[in-house]
Amino acid sequence: MQYKNIIRILGLLVALLSVTMLPPALVSMIYRDGGGVPFLLGFLWCLFTGFVAWYPNRYEKTDLRAREGFLIVVLFWLVLASFSAIPLILLEQPYLSVTDAFFESFSGLTTTGATILNNIEGLPHAVLWYRQQLQWLGGMGIIVLAVAVLPMLGIGGMQLYRAETPGPVKDSKMTPRIADTAKHLWYIYFSLTIACAIAYWLAGMSGFDAICHSFSTIAIGGFSTHDASMGYFNSPTINLVCVFFLVVAGVNFALHYAVVQSKSLRNYFYDPEFKVFIAIQLALTLVCFTVLMTFGTYESADQAFDQALFQSVSISTTAGFATTSFADWPTLLPILLIFSSFIGGCAGSTGGGMKVVRVLLLYLQGLRELNKLVHPKAVFSIKMGKKVLPDRVVEAVWGFFSAYAAVFVICMLLLLATGMDDITAFTAVAASINNLGPGLGEVAANYSTIGDSSKWVLIMAMLFGRLEIFTLLVLFTPAFWRT
Repeated sequence: MQYKNIIRILGLLVALLSVTMLPPALVSMIYRDGGGVPFLLGFLWCLFTGFVAWYPNRYEKTDLRAREGFLIVVLFWLVLASFSAIPLILLEQPYLSVTDAFFESFSGLTTTGATILNNIEGLPHAVLWYRQQLQWLGGMGIIVLAVAVLPMLGIGGMQLYRAETPGPVKDSKMTPRIADTAKHLWYIYFSLTIACAIAYWLAGMSGFDAICHSFSTIAIGGFSTHDASMGYFNSPTINLVCVFFLVVAGVNFALHYAVVQSKSLRNYFYDPEFKVFIAIQLALTLVCFTVLMTFGTYESADQAFDQALFQSVSISTTAGFATTSFADWPTLLPILLIFSSFIGGCAGSTGGGMKVVRVLLLYLQGLRELNKLVHPKAVFSIKMGKKVLPDRVVEAVWGFFSAYAAVFVICMLLLLATGMDDITAFTAVAASINNLGPGLGEVAANYSTIGDSSKWVLIMAMLFGRLEIFTLLVLFTPAFWRT
């Protein structure tokens, strides 16, 4: 294992992270909210620590193997999320314990969107900006940006990209060079963020709120600058803008790139995962609307449809924005929406969950097994569109599903062991491992009332979800560390 090279890379990444603490300090100066000092101190500490880690190992430049790639990705999220907690620990308003600061930091960078904060409107603008910025940076995975930049610093990126990029097929690249791939991803990501901010502003948000919410929308994060989340604005137009960009961000970014390159929208409709993703959104909206109208939850059909559409897309894409307390809806709907978050967004998107393509493959595999029962001697193949998938891909998806379920059960049992009730434990783990945010029961509003031990379990669940289980789980195998 190339430990010196790994330390060198992590030092560079921590030094790069320090730069992200300057914008909140600048925001503090603009709004004169007195919250900028912790971010300047965080900047200096990260810059110093990064330099100390990098300088003695600056000449350790060797090609990374797959094992180093996996280890760097895991350490990347652990180290950067930990250093991102430093300004939050140093804050005087609000005062956060170390556990709370780590929880908020990990929740932001993994785009989970779970928060322990109350009275969000009363926070300094610098803190509000920082939370949203954390989600934006974590949305596509800062590692993809690092893959675009670090080759210039003597760091190969292919192993990192394969370890980080979500989805069952990790060898496919949009462009021949991995750095170009990462750059194109970020061009699309950055362009969507600007478009989303402008749309929010035109819909009635202030400039600050528009930029902040565009960060968490394109990242499918869910943090807001208000306690009532999107419900604060009470605007169907803003809700529609949010829904549109959540759907866009929930689609495979490689598919967006293909559409831009071909200048044709037909690529969307040829993609089986995209069609299933849209069908899921429509079906959930229809079910929620029907149930809300049946129970007379809202006075008008327009209001019921607005709420049904927003909550369905927000929860199923794992954003977690809210316009109302969906926990107060008829019991069927909150449970249905929590389960929909297990599906999440498309592979290669900023959404969480198991990803639509994996669920689609599990469904197709189930159909194949049923057909085999009827025709035992027949040979059935699984196709995605017109492409026949090899059995190893299907086996990998089943392995992923098994590991996902095992990690979920273990985390839930740990929460139950702390004395948490079953509904809260189930939904808290679901919201964390799916990078969703809001749950039911005690965590319907926020996570401030749960114990510190429960928060650390959920931090672990967030990491497993963000790293798609296997990337983190492989580090626990003896074979990984064996020379």
